[in-house]
Amino acid sequence: MKNTKAFRTALGETLSELARRGVTVRPGTVADTIEANMTAVARQLGIQPRSAWRYFDAAALADTIAKQVHEREDRGSKDVGCAPMPPVGNPELALILAGVPDALAESGGDLYAVMVNVAVNAWMAGHIHGEDGCDGCEGARGPAGHDWQARMDAVSTLMPDIDKWFDRDVWTAALHDSGYGVTRR
Repeated sequence: MKNTKAFRTALGETLSELARRGVTVRPGTVADTIEANMTAVARQLGIQPRSAWRYFDAAALADTIAKQVHEREDRGSKDVGCAPMPPVGNPELALILAGVPDALAESGGDLYAVMVNVAVNAWMAGHIHGEDGCDGCEGARGPAGHDWQARMDAVSTLMPDIDKWFDRDVWTAALHDSGYGVTRR
């Protein structure tokens, strides 16, 4: 469906309508929404997807998307489905950020290996943080138990200058010092 002229036209019109409403949404998200809606219309009416385009209304879809965006903004930080972000200054996050330039140097610039390393470390940090409230994890973390603050203190002791890793310029300089960088082709 996405390879058709009708789809590209619908996407362009919807993005234009959203822009008129002052709403910015990732084009891929809008494309997925259009595809899902048109597939649902075709299925419910028992018609071919190419025939469902006569029921497409870019302005109405833009109104619906804009309403959802504004409702989400009004809720503020109570977004459902958004992963929690650790606070700036979180020692484990600093440790993960600081490890990227070293991991690039150690892996010979293998970005995939670095991303897997970051993902695993972030996942583990989130799991460990979540264990504080998990009764099923009792006794699973050794002598530190479930004392999250003790864990953060231990990480801070190992890496006392954690705040510098939240400065984009410091991190980028460390990345370049490793002999690697990220450039757009």
